[in-house]
Amino acid sequence: MAAERTYAAWVRTGLAALAAGIGARALLENIVPGWLAGATATVLILFSGFCFVAAVWREMIPIAPPRPDTQRLPAWLLISVNGFLAIAVLAALVGIWLQ
Repeated sequence: MAAERTYAAWVRTGLAALAAGIGARALLENIVPGWLAGATATVLILFSGFCFVAAVWREMIPIAPPRPDTQRLPAWLLISVNGFLAIAVLAALVGIWLQ
């Protein structure tokens, strides 16, 4: 179950960074120059994309010992869920720069 907890931690961190990036753009818009608000949001959103990719990468690493007594999550499920989240990251990037 440790692998699933690690996967969940990566996804949770990615979702938090995605929300923080969108929120930073909205909150900083009238406080700092637009390019700085956009850059801050971009860094946070790119970090969220990294977290989603790292979640799949970390889960797909074969581990030898100890052999878990439960089955691992299917690869197709990991890739499809995190692929959708990666698309959300791209949409957020487009949204913050075309606003």
